[in-house]
Amino acid sequence: MAINAPKGTKDILPSQAYRWRYVERKFAELCERAGFSEIRTPEFEHTELFARGVGDTSDIVEKQMYTFSDYAGRSITLRPEGTAGVVRSFIEHKLYAGTMPAKLRYEISCFRYEKPQSGRLRAFHQFGVEIFGADGMIADTEVIALADDFLRGLGLTDLELRINSIGCPDCRGGYREALKAFLAPKYDELCETCKSRYERNPMRVLDCKSPHCHALTEGAPLMIDYLCDGCKEAFDDLQANLTALGIAYIVDPSIVRGLDYYTKTAFEFVTEHIGAQGTVCGGGRYDHLIEELGGPPIPGVGFGLGIERLLLLLENCGIDLPNPDGPDALVAFIGAEAKGGALQLLRSLREAGLSAEIDSLGRSIKNQFKYADRIGARHVVIIGDEELQSGQATVKDMNTGTQERVAFEKVAERINRNKQENE
Repeated sequence: MAINAPKGTKDILPSQAYRWRYVERKFAELCERAGFSEIRTPEFEHTELFARGVGDTSDIVEKQMYTFSDYAGRSITLRPEGTAGVVRSFIEHKLYAGTMPAKLRYEISCFRYEKPQSGRLRAFHQFGVEIFGADGMIADTEVIALADDFLRGLGLTDLELRINSIGCPDCRGGYREALKAFLAPKYDELCETCKSRYERNPMRVLDCKSPHCHALTEGAPLMIDYLCDGCKEAFDDLQANLTALGIAYIVDPSIVRGLDYYTKTAFEFVTEHIGAQGTVCGGGRYDHLIEELGGPPIPGVGFGLGIERLLLLLENCGIDLPNPDGPDALVAFIGAEAKGGALQLLRSLREAGLSAEIDSLGRSIKNQFKYADRIGARHVVIIGDEELQSGQATVKDMNTGTQERVAFEKVAERINRNKQENE
């Protein structure tokens, strides 16, 4: 019986992997220029981390986590998002004792049990950044600008940045009561999940994916109208910073984000090119998460960016990513005696920093040339009896068709010179 990949997962084939490598390299380079250091955290954590950090009223904790008991009976969860694990590591290793703010980046795999759809899988990948220790809106501006630079640097221009402020504990009290008063007459019509959220966290009702519940919340009070003076000042400052950078944005009071830990800033980059679920990148500020997870009172801000959704968007927008060229050389050999010399030359080319391959299927010299064409080799280096006797390989430039005899020890130099001339 054939065994297929589990539903909601996807193989990244060699014909597609170059697209992943390209965006991974671009993201890493941009983050390094902006002073973000890489952090790597485990793919699974104690379940309590996500229940406390992500929030027990979020869809992720209530419906989507892959949770199991290990052999010692401990509850373990595959990570559904990146921030909680990075915060746990930040606290555990006392990174706050170093230079602040701490600026971290990561590329991770995540796992959520949800309905698979275009660009949204159960096993998926994210880029992310976090800034810990900065309470001013310059940090919020920096993470938004980093996402904007990355997306537009890939050629994506048809994107909207939507921002909102979801306040702080000081101003949410009044808003919670106003929202509950609005929802009270509609309580019986809410889905069971939203009924459970009504008392615990009514803001989560606004984020319900049910079309029926979404319709019931139309005309609901907006958090942005209940901001305290501090949150309003911060939101005004963020908008001034984005304007100073020339980053266009739309204030969207409906954004609440799907995680309970957010405070103040919430933002999304959205598009119409990947269907109804059009958010490519989302993030915001979380001033109390580190303290809630047992650390000192240090604020944070960051974002997560789905790689599968990004690649789907690039494809739908007709943006081609550079496909790396074939190898610098294929070392072709004729006869058993030439095999040893060919293997030695292959190794010397690689040691010289060139990409080189050799035929391992025993093809004829004619078929070795056909193989060179298929893999896009820029040179074919031929070794046969005559070449062994003279100590010179035949080097053919596959672009120009010219060929010449080159001493074995000079082949790498010759190919490098050809590369420089053709660049």
